[in-house]
Formats: sequence, structure tokens, C-alpha cells
Amino acid sequence: MSFEPKPIEELQEKIGYVFKNPDLLRTALTHSSTGGQENYERLEFLGDRVLGLVIATLLFKRFPEEREGDLAKRLASLVQGETLAELSASLSLGDYIFFSGAEAAAGGAKNDHILADVFEALIGALYLDGSYEHCARLIEAHWQEVLYTMRCPPRHPKTMVQEWAQGKGLPLPIYEIVSQSGPDHAPEFEVCLSVMGHPPIIVSGRSRADAEKKAASEFVEGIPEDER
Repeated sequence: MSFEPKPIEELQEKIGYVFKNPDLLRTALTHSSTGGQENYERLEFLGDRVLGLVIATLLFKRFPEEREGDLAKRLASLVQGETLAELSASLSLGDYIFFSGAEAAAGGAKNDHILADVFEALIGALYLDGSYEHCARLIEAHWQEVLYTMRCPPRHPKTMVQEWAQGKGLPLPIYEIVSQSGPDHAPEFEVCLSVMGHPPIIVSGRSRADAEKKAASEFVEGIPEDER
């Protein structure tokens, strides 16, 4: 059984582009759970590369004095799944995805991983149906707020925790998986972060990396601002 999403015409109006080949857009919005031969995975692969190029170009122009390492940190932050999922939510992209009934009932339309993948697939479809310029306009329009308000190159919270611990002469932080649950397509990881002399922090995430990042972020929030 399939799930009937909102009309793709609404989404085209939101992004300001009407596809010459609507089937290409439908493919970008089709989850593998539907069981059809076509789904968004190949378009996601393409869209990921287009997104990276567009964001890299915007950063290159926006920060002409920055070194490659700092630009790379900004790029990694701007194309990560968390950012993509947030921007997908701003478009209500989950409302337009074709799921099986079971996947829809399991909350696929709100799954951050799926939302991030479909946004990249949408970019890939737009690139094939339109042009690089169309993709650049869409990406700049949706990324401009986070792009232009990012004053300093972001530091990964795990790096911040490690550097802080080393600065205090403490052993390296330890991340351990406490438990793993959920189906294969939507796993849930519970991770414990231990830093000597501090209470352990246990959080959950949709992947081990996601959970570790959340734990590190929570620890960083407890560090006084002048010690970060």
C-alpha cells in the first residue's frame, strides 16, 4: 500500500520552478519503501555533489581571506544532514514524499535522514531538468540565512570537548554505545560520553555519530563561555 502525498505542483510553486519532466521530480520524491524501480537514491548522489559545489563557490566568494581549512569547516557544517533536514522542514518537504503505507505510518515524513536525502535528490533533479544556475538560486535562497550569519568557522563539538579535556590535563573523552534499537531503516543509538571528573552524559541519536555529536554538544553547553 502506498501513501498519497501532497500535489507536486505545490512544491514547484514553493521552489519557483516548474519541471519540464514532472516524472523526474516524482522520482526525487519517491522513497524506496514504495517498491518501485525508481526512487530518489541516484538523484541524491548527484544532488549531493551539486550542493557541495554551489556552497563551496558561495563560501569562496563570501570569505576571500580565509584559508582552505576554515572554508572546509564551513562547508561541512552547511551540507551536513542536520542542516539539510532543517531546511527540508522549512519547505514541508516531507508532505510531498511518496512512501509505502508502513513507512508513512512509521513517521518517514519526519525522519531527518530521509528529509536530508530528499532535499539532495530534489537538487539533483533540478540540475538535470533545469541547470546549475537554477540549483544555485534555490540553494542560495534557502542557505543564505545560515551562510551569512556564520561569523566564524564552526568547530565540531567532539573536537571542542577533546581540546577542552586536553587543556585541563584530562584523559581523552570516551564515547560508548549503551544500546541500539529500532528497525534497520530507522535505528536509534544511545551513547554515553564520559569525561573524567564530570557526570556521564547519555543521549540518543539516529546514528552513532549523531548521538556522539549531541552528547558532546550537551557537554560543551555546560562549559563556561570563557573556557571554550
